[in-house]
Amino acid sequence: MEIFLPFVGGLIFFMALGLPVFVALGATCLLALGMTSASGGLPVELMSLKITQTLNSFPLLAIPLFILAANLLNRGSATTRIFDFANVLVGFVRGGLGHVNVVASMIFAGMSGTASADAAGLGALEIRAMREKGYDLKYSTGITAASSVIGPIIPPSVAMLVYGWQADVSVGDLFLAGFVPGVLMAALLMATTFIMSYKIDMPTRPRPTPREVFETGHRAVLPMLTPLIIVGGIWSGIFSPTEAGAVACAYAIALGVFVYRDVKIKELFQVFVQSMEFSAVILLIIAISGFYGWLLVRLQVPQALAAGLIAMDLHTTILLLILMVFFILVGCFMSVIESVLILTPILVPAVAASGVDPLFFGVFMVITLSVGVITPPFGTVLYILVPITGMRFEQVVMSVLPFLIPILLTILLVLFFPQIVLILPSLF
Repeated sequence: MEIFLPFVGGLIFFMALGLPVFVALGATCLLALGMTSASGGLPVELMSLKITQTLNSFPLLAIPLFILAANLLNRGSATTRIFDFANVLVGFVRGGLGHVNVVASMIFAGMSGTASADAAGLGALEIRAMREKGYDLKYSTGITAASSVIGPIIPPSVAMLVYGWQADVSVGDLFLAGFVPGVLMAALLMATTFIMSYKIDMPTRPRPTPREVFETGHRAVLPMLTPLIIVGGIWSGIFSPTEAGAVACAYAIALGVFVYRDVKIKELFQVFVQSMEFSAVILLIIAISGFYGWLLVRLQVPQALAAGLIAMDLHTTILLLILMVFFILVGCFMSVIESVLILTPILVPAVAASGVDPLFFGVFMVITLSVGVITPPFGTVLYILVPITGMRFEQVVMSVLPFLIPILLTILLVLFFPQIVLILPSLF
């Protein structure tokens, strides 16, 4: 286990210096390689070879494709159509647009797969609508940020796709497993909104007529088919997760350019460039972390950790509670995808040896790490909402705090009742 110190301590040290994650990972790998090569171990030249091999993977193509699909849907009127339909469905309930915010995010999560896409796509629309109706800005900001956490949970989830690739777990099963926890989180956020509505004045809209429900539902039905096409296609075996990403892109282009005609052909280039830039950042991190994970396994770090956990003989619940706190802390300093890439090769063999289902663990890890998108200092959603709301960063943080309660309650329910995660995969 003497090699464990440079892996963990080195990574923490380099990140504390303010280096980007991929640079910190690369420097840590070079440090570990230097220690082994000095004693006649692994050559440094392995790094470039393994990085290239990591990216030479067909399943990884799904990541830029899902990112592109989300950006294409954000560019057009899909978000507006979803928001209008959600408003008709639940806008008349006590709490009004607070419930609309959650339901719209839950629907959009089935198309975006990330919290940042949800916040950037729906966030401005939701907060503007709530401002116009006289909602308290702090409440509007808090519920918008909290509802974005559903993005990485409900399929298709980019973070779960990455976990499935690294842990060799079925992506289709992971997508199914994330659905019930995502709906549960949405329900608890709506319950919180309902309770807060007795303390905060929240306007409601009149109960909709059947005609309004039909008209807004008709306008939103095609965008809402996106997750059904993706998950249904993967589960039925019609196409792979990677092919599902391509299908989602083609579907998004068809909707925006040919059906709704609110995305111009000339705008597509800008969307492609934006998606390419974001994908390049993620894939660079994946390339380096792939070698990081390979090196960990080669040097027996996960195996030693697994042996240590077995020797400690911790109850599974205690182990998961410790990991929950650990994931929440990690999520404060790294994105969900970065954390999954680094932690999966270390922890999955260890928890599997302790009797934890890798399918359950993947969903549990993604949900818990997702809290980090709305917690300082590096919560991406917080920074997205600062220019949208015009509030200071610390004000946005304080607005989110009450909504951490239902999110943490969701995590605890998943921890104590694993069937919440496993029920859908067991049925199909």
